[in-house]
Amino acid sequence: MPTPEPKNVSNKAAHGHAGDPCVFVIFGATGDLTKRLLMPALYNLHANKLLPDKFAIVGVSNVQMSSEDFRKQLGDQIKQFATTKVSDELWKFFDQRLSYMAGDFKDPATYQQLKSELEKIDKAQGTPGNYLFYTAVSPSFFGEIVKQLAGAELTKETDGHWRRVIIEKPFGHDLESANALNSEIAACIHENQTYRIDHYLGKETVQNIMAFRFGNGFFEPLWNNSYIDHVQITVAETVGVEERGAFYEATGALRDMVPNHILALVSLTAMEPPNSFDSEAVRDEKTKVLRAIRPLKAEDVPKWAVRGQYGPGTLDGKPVVGYRTEPHVDPKSNTETYVAMKLAIDNWRWSGVPFYLRTGKRMAARLTEIAIKFKAPPALLFRQTGVKHLEQNELILHIQPNEGISLSFSAKIPGPVVTLGGVDMSFKYDDYFHSAPAVGYETLLLDCMLGDPALFQRADTVDAGWRVVDPILDAWKATPATDFPNYGAGSWGPAAAADLLKRDGRKWRMN
Repeated sequence: MPTPEPKNVSNKAAHGHAGDPCVFVIFGATGDLTKRLLMPALYNLHANKLLPDKFAIVGVSNVQMSSEDFRKQLGDQIKQFATTKVSDELWKFFDQRLSYMAGDFKDPATYQQLKSELEKIDKAQGTPGNYLFYTAVSPSFFGEIVKQLAGAELTKETDGHWRRVIIEKPFGHDLESANALNSEIAACIHENQTYRIDHYLGKETVQNIMAFRFGNGFFEPLWNNSYIDHVQITVAETVGVEERGAFYEATGALRDMVPNHILALVSLTAMEPPNSFDSEAVRDEKTKVLRAIRPLKAEDVPKWAVRGQYGPGTLDGKPVVGYRTEPHVDPKSNTETYVAMKLAIDNWRWSGVPFYLRTGKRMAARLTEIAIKFKAPPALLFRQTGVKHLEQNELILHIQPNEGISLSFSAKIPGPVVTLGGVDMSFKYDDYFHSAPAVGYETLLLDCMLGDPALFQRADTVDAGWRVVDPILDAWKATPATDFPNYGAGSWGPAAAADLLKRDGRKWRMN
């Protein structure tokens, strides 16, 4: 059983503090996640003086290599994947603090060896016994690694030091497996030692949603069903499954994107104001929103959810193959690469306001955005003019590839006749704040070092998210798709997705 639960840690990250002295242990250190995201994020934190001086990294993997080889490998890779030109002087910091050990994640001897290694590092680097464990591994190892760490007493918190575990996504593949994993982890460590990470929540625009909503007096009063007609959330990718066909065959777009990324965006967009930025206050409100989403009955799934799979098509003027001919994919696969759905949030603020969500691969553009569509005003004033109808105002939160916010509204076109034209106001973070290039993990890793879990999923949040998705999974399993592939690569998805909104008299912003 875990040791007594420690007290909550205040949010020091909001005040620009460097992380606490610690050793960062990466399980799966020779994989893509480490070289593409984790090391570039740590490098950016160090460049911004947000890593502690007393800091070290231990890589753990089943690949045989020496610490010297590991340092050389990461040194070569950081030049390829860093978001800025790498300074040799800055990289020396890591070169002096990197070590590696090979081991079997299921073998208790690996964790005893790790324990000895960490004790040596604590003495050499002056780290005070604070350990941050990152599971950059297959989801099948998540529970096993936590269990083994606890068995070696590496998660035990005594003498004022902390031990935390970062769990990557996907967290379970359905409600039952997610709850089983939660139970397995909870038997070994406390909830506030568990950091279920979603890199989308590290993006500046996502973090800015709360600041934008609750820090401006002229938007939050309009953020309700009296003024908002509907909300659209789009997460579109131009890439296919690439070499991840085997993973995708077992997962699909619904499991891969909706319970984590997309519902995280829904909760931030729709949550009630928390009474503070305390992590539990924020996470309470996010979870309440997910629990307020109306669960779908099996007979309603065909009317509220659409699935698709891409066939051959054209992207950037070049032909691309369909999903069924991608590597490691069944030629008769019924795995969805596209999902569109309509959600109803049954609470006072959002009653009657549909949330339309869509995500897919091999779509027309790489794009992640939240579009708030306001209700059109009464047109009575303009009935004796040439204005036939009034457009809905749109507020767009652009998350990728260009982070920013834009607002569209109507204004009179100069001249003697009353006619209206659309006006767009927008800003990009880079233009206004000259923000440093980032990979999206910087804030999240720093928050872990400081013990601030506000941007991470709590166990009950995971449960609430899967309860939204599970009825759709069950319905689709019971009735396999018969029309795949049903959208061409390079398009905006299947026709049924457009019909989903058309039935309500609406349309996607881009289609």
